[in-house]
Amino acid sequence: MAKGGERLVLAGDPVIEVCLRRSAQTRRLSLRVSQLDGRVTLSMPKKLKLQAAEEFLAEKADWVRGHLSARPRELDPCLGSMVPVEGRDRLIVPGPGRLVALTPDGGLQVAPNRPVAPQVAGFLKALARERLAEACDRYAHRLGRPYGRLTLRDTRSRWGSCTSSGNLMFSWRLAMAPPEVLDYVAAHEVAHLQEMNHSEAFWQVVEGLCPDYRAQRRWLHSAGTDLHMIRFPS
Repeated sequence: MAKGGERLVLAGDPVIEVCLRRSAQTRRLSLRVSQLDGRVTLSMPKKLKLQAAEEFLAEKADWVRGHLSARPRELDPCLGSMVPVEGRDRLIVPGPGRLVALTPDGGLQVAPNRPVAPQVAGFLKALARERLAEACDRYAHRLGRPYGRLTLRDTRSRWGSCTSSGNLMFSWRLAMAPPEVLDYVAAHEVAHLQEMNHSEAFWQVVEGLCPDYRAQRRWLHSAGTDLHMIRFPS
């Protein structure tokens, strides 16, 4: 096992890079494998010797590899593969021109002579912006609280956020989720315009905007990770 900066390397096939996280608050060694991107993190007490971390990682090598192998396989959008659009799997098919569009028979048409993934990502971003802007406008009007900017990002840790100045941010991958899930996330962030917390009062606002929000939260917790298994160019 070799070390480089704040990382360790677990030898084998394949070689696994492990992020080392030192903290004064950490009392024991622990490992975490992210279900979103497969990143392996080893947390350790700040003053513990590096050798102890290396030995711990060696002991847990089978555990790390087992968790990595159990992750869903990442997918690269290509002709003939499937991608979810608004909760429905769509077959990526070649089209006659440069326009990316949904087809009546359940396909997603792309230009065959151009890279597929960027085309699909561009389509999803445009769709997400359209759907989220409509939902946020509707909910903000109901609350009587306008928002500032609406931006889209490819975030891993959250589906949306609201700043103290009223700017909203969302993951454009929500365009792949069922419409009611996207609608809930919009309601959630707009509710922060009134309650900048997650208090009981906040959830009452969310429920007033989106009465079935609990079902949509459950969907995100159970299936949201799958949306991150599809790889798009950064």
